[in-house]
Amino acid sequence: MWSPYLFCFLVLITVLYFLLCRRLSSHREQVTRKEKALFVLAMAFLYLAEGSPIDLLGHIMFSAHMGQMAVLYLVVPPLLIAGIPAQAWRKLIFHPMVKPVFSFFSVPLIALLLFNGLFSIYHVPFIFDLVKTDSLYHTLMTCLIFITAFFMWWPLVHKLKELPQLSGLMKLGYIMADGILLTPACALIMFSGTPLYATYTEPSAWAEAMKLCVPADMLGQIPLTGPEMFNTLPLVEDQQLGAVIMKIIQEIVYGTCLAIIFFQWVKKEREKDGQEEPPYIQHHLS
Repeated sequence: MWSPYLFCFLVLITVLYFLLCRRLSSHREQVTRKEKALFVLAMAFLYLAEGSPIDLLGHIMFSAHMGQMAVLYLVVPPLLIAGIPAQAWRKLIFHPMVKPVFSFFSVPLIALLLFNGLFSIYHVPFIFDLVKTDSLYHTLMTCLIFITAFFMWWPLVHKLKELPQLSGLMKLGYIMADGILLTPACALIMFSGTPLYATYTEPSAWAEAMKLCVPADMLGQIPLTGPEMFNTLPLVEDQQLGAVIMKIIQEIVYGTCLAIIFFQWVKKEREKDGQEEPPYIQHHLS
């Protein structure tokens, strides 16, 4: 239930990252310990979401699936953006073929609407069941939502002075708007009195979904009757728990961001006030 292939891949990515950091440091552009720690955390959370037993459990319990999505889309992207040095982002983003596309999708309003719209569409029952029972659709949808989550987080986290940056108040409003836009999809799931998704209720659809993470020959050796074999929670309660988990993780992540942004904003305002000389001093000096 632990993926050795993903683990090796992420270890390779981490090694390449530290080699890049060493190269950047040799050019007198130091990579901070904080950036390195954030990148390692991003890799750890990515493996937790996609390479640990949570991935298998997400095909059995809807609550585990929502927890997996919360980590993958709300925790990993900001850590990844903050962990990669600005020098590396600068070389990538300002490439002539990348810059126009990046500039469009990183516009705050577009990024907000794309992520939350795609997240809501994904949880429409017939789309969800189609994606969860086809490996190609599942991979494409997961990557697509992750990319839109990356662009959604970019205006809040990026450190490039050459690109537009939101003010402290605008960042606070951005986070609040993001939380509001994500609420309808979670509320629909949370307050539904019936199970919405066939992949967690119908044995045939559930067995097809299980093929995405369990070899077919292994499934053939087990007499499967449905997700109730492994899930002790009633289907509706498991579904509601999933929405609650998503909102809790969202509130923790967004609350942390709000606190960081608020204190950074206060610090900048104090620095501005400290640089401005009081009128009586200016009068005395003149």
